[in-house]
Amino acid sequence: MAEALIALGGNVGDVRATFDKAIANICGMTQGELLARSSDYATPPWGDEQQERFVNACVAIDTALDPHALLFTLHKIEKRFGRDRAQERRWGPRTLDLDLLSYDDAVINQPGLTLPHPRLFERAFVLVPLVEIRPDGLVGGRSLQDALAGLSTAGIERLPDRV
Repeated sequence: MAEALIALGGNVGDVRATFDKAIANICGMTQGELLARSSDYATPPWGDEQQERFVNACVAIDTALDPHALLFTLHKIEKRFGRDRAQERRWGPRTLDLDLLSYDDAVINQPGLTLPHPRLFERAFVLVPLVEIRPDGLVGGRSLQDALAGLSTAGIERLPDRV
């Protein structure tokens, strides 16, 4: 079994309800066990700023799937929730975005899969929820807290827990 860190994002529809269903799908389809789930965070759009705010979160799972199979499964889950990667604009609105951030200590640089995620340390909207569930975490030998300390968290707000 390996620990995988996964980022969730979206800004179309009831994103928080989508996250709940997507996490259930992630655990079921990856033969995975949910180890941790962050709070949900409202975040400013990144890249294409002319759109609705996003909701972001992170999960840690234990899975028997290899990294390629896990990424394939995450893309399949996105599609189930209405994402069409071929038709969307880069950094545009989406129902669900699932990014594989890390897989144990694997370093992979292949077409279609780079681990750790190549933009992980540039994105406060990923690091804020990730540090919540892995406050002392290291990815690629780098401290998540140190990476977050070097970024602006302006506009990122923790959403209240749902009942």
